Amino acid sequence: MRSPGATVRKRLVLLMGGFFLLFLCVCARLVDVQIVRQKELTARGVKQWTRSGVVAARRGDIVDTNGRLLAQSVTSFILTARPRDVKDVGALAKVLARELGLDEETILKKLSGSKAASVTLARQLSREDADRLRAIRQNGNSPDAEALIGITFDEDASRWYPMGTLLAQTLGLCNVDGEGQSGLELQYNDVLAGKPGKMITEVDARARTLPDGVTLYVPAEQGNTLWLTIDRDVQAAVERAVRECAQVNDAVSVQAIAMDVNTGALLAMAMYPTYDPANPPRDDLDRLNELMRLTVLSDVYEPGSTFKMLTAAAAIDCGATSPQEGFYCSGRITVDGSTVRCWGAPHGAETMARALENSCNPVFTQLALRLGSERFYQYLHAFGLGRRTGIDLYGEAGGILIGQSRVKNVDLARIGFGQSVAVTPIQMITAACAVVNGGNLMQPYVLDRIVANDGTVILQNEPTVVRRVISEETSALVRQIAESVVSDGSGRNAAIPGYRIGGKTGTAQKYEDGKIAEGKLVASFIGFAPADDPEFVCLILVDEPQVGTIFGSTVAAPFVKQMLEETLRHAGYLPEGSEESVAVPALTGLTIAEAEDALEELGLVATVQDDPSELVTAQVPAEGQTAVKGSGVLLYTESTSIELSEEDSNEPELVTVPNVVGMTRLAASDALAAKGLKIRISPEDQTGEAIRQSPAAGESVAAGTEKLVEFS
Repeated sequence: MRSPGATVRKRLVLLMGGFFLLFLCVCARLVDVQIVRQKELTARGVKQWTRSGVVAARRGDIVDTNGRLLAQSVTSFILTARPRDVKDVGALAKVLARELGLDEETILKKLSGSKAASVTLARQLSREDADRLRAIRQNGNSPDAEALIGITFDEDASRWYPMGTLLAQTLGLCNVDGEGQSGLELQYNDVLAGKPGKMITEVDARARTLPDGVTLYVPAEQGNTLWLTIDRDVQAAVERAVRECAQVNDAVSVQAIAMDVNTGALLAMAMYPTYDPANPPRDDLDRLNELMRLTVLSDVYEPGSTFKMLTAAAAIDCGATSPQEGFYCSGRITVDGSTVRCWGAPHGAETMARALENSCNPVFTQLALRLGSERFYQYLHAFGLGRRTGIDLYGEAGGILIGQSRVKNVDLARIGFGQSVAVTPIQMITAACAVVNGGNLMQPYVLDRIVANDGTVILQNEPTVVRRVISEETSALVRQIAESVVSDGSGRNAAIPGYRIGGKTGTAQKYEDGKIAEGKLVASFIGFAPADDPEFVCLILVDEPQVGTIFGSTVAAPFVKQMLEETLRHAGYLPEGSEESVAVPALTGLTIAEAEDALEELGLVATVQDDPSELVTAQVPAEGQTAVKGSGVLLYTESTSIELSEEDSNEPELVTVPNVVGMTRLAASDALAAKGLKIRISPEDQTGEAIRQSPAAGESVAAGTEKLVEFS
């Protein structure tokens, strides 16, 4: 039998053991709370008795080469609501829908039954909107004052583009969080983005700010400033020319670039159609993505005759020809069984320099074949073809160049005059700069420097010579020939009174599904000035102009003239004399015949493709502008560009079928398109001159009718 003492001791031991286990549990809990989960629980506690707000960082500015503002972040506000303090969710939703245009149902869904301390209702609220809501809330006589109890305004930032659509694709845009989405905003997002700050305020259990609570404010740090090589005035001039070109020619799109010949610095880049980066069409993402593209970097095209500058430079530089060498153009040349035709009537006997003025295809076919694939490709690669230029922007393509091991003589021949090769506009203008600047291929760039808030220059870009392509002597010779193209050749519409201008026209076919797209062409012109000592070069590219006769000399050259003239005057170049220039008269309202007579009296030439009895509705250059004697004035009438609408009357519009017998495929297509007719060639591989047509010339048919043409 156990003694009472043993029983007591046993119970004491058990009791002490229980207490010890309990003590261990408490210790384990303390370790878990104070050590293992210390950070988590502290954060939870801080979250419960404080309210934290983000102070958005002011994104860095983007300015032009003269420090003028192109993009800037401005103060805006985040509208939030505290569900516990909102007295009438329905009334609040109605007020915000009325004042801010917010969706009432969306607000109700966000706030009804929400257990969150605060709910974000709107971002990037303007100061005006925020002040208006504050005034309503503070107005005791307003029936909406009570409905706005429970809303707060936290500081935010939104992007502002003071020049609207100017330089839109190059600048790019930001999303609502201030992150770059395209263009420079994306390329230099980390440089522009500042460091966000924060504001922490003590609150009570209902998330209300304590009157005597502590507020911690950590200011945001502003991002760095981008200084561009772009000149805002030159950009405005280029965009004005691009817009007018697109409207006058009813083109699908127009791209243009202005560049410093000697450094590769971009002075302007314009693409049309465009958009406003402050108000982009975010409800149509496909359209927005298309509008945001930097097509001067990403889209390739056959350069056509503008490419002849490169062929001429290569042939002269290696001694394959000279400007004085004689050639003969019979209108066509055969290469490995394929016929290469000149763009117009045979030029007959001509020098190599005159061939460039005439833009003669057979001569440049011969030059390409003389060079041979190995030597020609050395120059093509040296000019940067087939690879990216390295410009400091996203989305650049490398162009298309047939591999040297696979190129045939007929391919080489066509490359010589700008076919069977595809380039981007930035590649073409960069190569053209190398032709006329003394022979150096420069790397194009748009960022001049990055500057910190305290004025410290973080990065300074300098002109980069990629390689020497041709000699200075060759470059000087090509400049002289290119100047004669404008003064005496196909580029006269780019001549500017009092200035020495050089340049080259280009017209090229477009391809769809690997086949030539009938009636769809790309017209272009490259111009540089001053021709004897170039500083500026401009390229314009007109995609699918909807006018009757399409050549780079008529569709594109007048607008390069406009760009160069404004750029030269802006840079301080004054005209040296204008004895050979005249003021263009007002021609709108006159018949074509009357306008031709008026221009002939002044020594100008009318460029037109319509009936002499039709009335002039537009002209380029405009009334009052100066033009060099002998240059052309483009005249447009209502039928220059024919558009058929589904809203037209049931009676079809009748047009007279023109006579295309004896014309080439391209000329016949243009002649029919000018009258609103379509061309059908069967079989499609026919070449030569038109020998038969149906319907016959002179018949009246409905506009849009397809016309069968047979070629020899």
